[in-house]
Amino acid sequence: MTPLLLLVAMILDALLGEPRWLWSRAPHPAVLMGQLIGACDTRLNKGEARKLRGLALVVALCAGAALLGWIISLLPIGWLWSILIAAMLLAQKSLVQHVSAVADALRLSTGEGRRAVAMIVGRDTSDMTEPAIARAAIESAAENLSDGVIAPAFWFLIAGLPGILVYKIVNTADSMIGYRTPRHEEFGWAAARLDDVLNWVPARATALIIAAAYGSMRALDVIRQDARHHRSPNAGWPEAAMAGVLDIALSGPRSYHGEMREDPWVNASGAQQIGPPEIDAATHVLWRVWAVFCGITLVLALI
Repeated sequence: MTPLLLLVAMILDALLGEPRWLWSRAPHPAVLMGQLIGACDTRLNKGEARKLRGLALVVALCAGAALLGWIISLLPIGWLWSILIAAMLLAQKSLVQHVSAVADALRLSTGEGRRAVAMIVGRDTSDMTEPAIARAAIESAAENLSDGVIAPAFWFLIAGLPGILVYKIVNTADSMIGYRTPRHEEFGWAAARLDDVLNWVPARATALIIAAAYGSMRALDVIRQDARHHRSPNAGWPEAAMAGVLDIALSGPRSYHGEMREDPWVNASGAQQIGPPEIDAATHVLWRVWAVFCGITLVLALI
C-alpha cells in the first residue's frame, strides 16, 4: 500500500505545490522543523563536548520524528494523513517554480537573474555573469531533485511516514548546522554525516534515472568520470547526469563569502556559455524524472 500512497502524494504535490493561501495561515512542517533545530542550536551549541551534544541532538530528532510518524500512521484514516504529510514534504512543483523564476528573471536582465538565483543558492551572486547564473540554477535543480524529491520519496517507500519525517528533519538539520564553520564544525558534524548517508542511495538513483529517462550514454560517461570528483559526496551524481543530458559544463569556480574556490568542472567539454534556454531544458528534465519515478512507484503498487 505504501507505493500507492506515495504515488498519490507525488501527484498531489505536483498539482498543488506549496499553496500560499495555506502556508500564509499555518506554519509549514519544514518551518517547524527549522524552528526546533534553531532553538536547539541556540541552547546546546556552546561549552564543551559540542560534537557529542550535536550527536545527541540528531539521535533525539530522529527518534522523535520516527515516533511521531508512527503515531500519525496509527490514527484513524492514517493513510490519508500519510499522503497529505508526504505531499507537504515533497518539493517537485516548488523546485520547478524556483528554477523557472531564475530563467524568467534572467531574460529581463543579469541583475534580475542574480536576485532570483540568490533565493536558491548559498554562493556569492553579486558579480555573477549570465552563464554563472544559469549554471547555479541548474546545479540547484539537479541537487534538489535528489534532496527534495527522490530522497524523501525513497525513504517514504522504505519506511513510510516515519521514514520521510526522519529524512526531512536530518536534511533540515544539515542545511542549518551542517557547515564547516567555527560555530558548527563540531556541533553539526553528526547531522552532516547522517545526511550524507541518507542521501547516498537516492543521489545515485537520481543520476541513473536522469540518464535512463533520456537513454543517454553520455550522461553515464559523465557520471563515471566526474561525479566522484565533486566537492560533495552526493550532489555530484545528479549534477553529472544533468550536465551529460544537457551537454553543458557545471560546477567549476565559484565564490563563497568573498573567497573564490577553484572547484573542478563537471563535463568540462560541455557548453559553458549558457543561459535561460538551458535552465528551461533543466526544468524539463525535472518533470521527466518525476514522471519516470511515478511510473516506478506505480509498478511497485501493482506488484
